[in-house]
Amino acid sequence: MTYLRRLAALLPFSILFIAPDISGAQQLPLIAEQMAETYGLDSFDQVEAIRYTFSATGIPRRPGFIPPRRWEWTPKTDTVTYEGTDKEGKPVKVTYQRSELGSQSDIVKNEIDPAFFNDQFWLLLPLHVAWDGANVTDAGMGETPLGRTSAERIVVKYASEGYSPGDTWEFYVGADKRVEEIRYHRAVPVPGYSNVVITKFAVHKKAGPLLISTDHSGTADGKPFRVSFSDVAVKVVGSDKWVNAQSASELSAPERIARK
Repeated sequence: MTYLRRLAALLPFSILFIAPDISGAQQLPLIAEQMAETYGLDSFDQVEAIRYTFSATGIPRRPGFIPPRRWEWTPKTDTVTYEGTDKEGKPVKVTYQRSELGSQSDIVKNEIDPAFFNDQFWLLLPLHVAWDGANVTDAGMGETPLGRTSAERIVVKYASEGYSPGDTWEFYVGADKRVEEIRYHRAVPVPGYSNVVITKFAVHKKAGPLLISTDHSGTADGKPFRVSFSDVAVKVVGSDKWVNAQSASELSAPERIARK
């Protein structure tokens, strides 16, 4: 729990993540369902594996940045491969199953797996609206906090019990059902941690059946903050080939048609 409290500087969250049970996805307001489907909710069972590199700047109680963390995740078996560094900056590469976390080393239990939990949450944030069992509300039209434009607003509030209870995420969704901006509110402010985070959802790319926003720039308690993803790729069921994430401008015309 000590490490999770430090991790809350980046993502305070009330429940531990487990591989999603797609069949058990909750009933959502229409706009939230449309948003999640836009990002690949209905096709997630086609995903055999995801790989990506996470980095962040503007992190409280840290040197200001997180060195790149490279991940490969197989959702159906909840198997994770991490490649990066430990707290001392030494290279680390490890593969483990999250169902057997109790038998793993301290670095996996206390450092690597909490980091995985954080990073995949940011990667698949619109899907967690459907997966996590939080209270999801259609709040009507609202003004985006950064761009000051009009968008549909979805409010997601987590349970009142557990770690960092009652935290709220606001999603501002455009006419294309893509997230334009998000705002996070910590229910109980904690000095030295991010209590209000506001970021854009930018540089959308298609990776297999998933739509991924690879750039989240904004503020954490009024100071510059950014989470970004690179080297994103998906392997679909029945194939051993990685499909690299590409923006619409990077795809050929036949590819754009095929991926719609």
